[in-house]
Amino acid sequence: MKKVELNQLSKKQIELIEAAIEIRGNAYAPYSNFKVGAALLDELGNIHTGCNIESIDFTLTSHAEMVAIDSMVKSGCRNMKEIAIVLKSSTYSVPCGLCRQKMVEFSTDDVSIICINLDSNEQIQEIYTTSLSELLPYAFNQL
Repeated sequence: MKKVELNQLSKKQIELIEAAIEIRGNAYAPYSNFKVGAALLDELGNIHTGCNIESIDFTLTSHAEMVAIDSMVKSGCRNMKEIAIVLKSSTYSVPCGLCRQKMVEFSTDDVSIICINLDSNEQIQEIYTTSLSELLPYAFNQL
């Protein structure tokens, strides 16, 4: 993980962050109050977004990253290049193991991951960049 400043990111990466922040506002998290937004860039240059949607039975909860991937797939694309994940956290805002595995399923190259922590005023507090291979070095992949 590498800490970066907003001015070190590309215009497209900033666009991903803005989309993830915006969609996070639609998150439904009445049980955990842990709202997450995600925006990914597909191989065609399109942005797809997702937010977490909780259920009282947490096993039915949809993760923001998975919703964004599902959006990409239903649009006809199956290869993500980069993803931004936004949440309010005091530590790294990295995707869970389930989301990491789903990212592996829908990428052919190493995915760049931008992790954004918001402060109590919903402003960007910290930005970290990493890669899927760093977070999941021995991913299960049949291909």
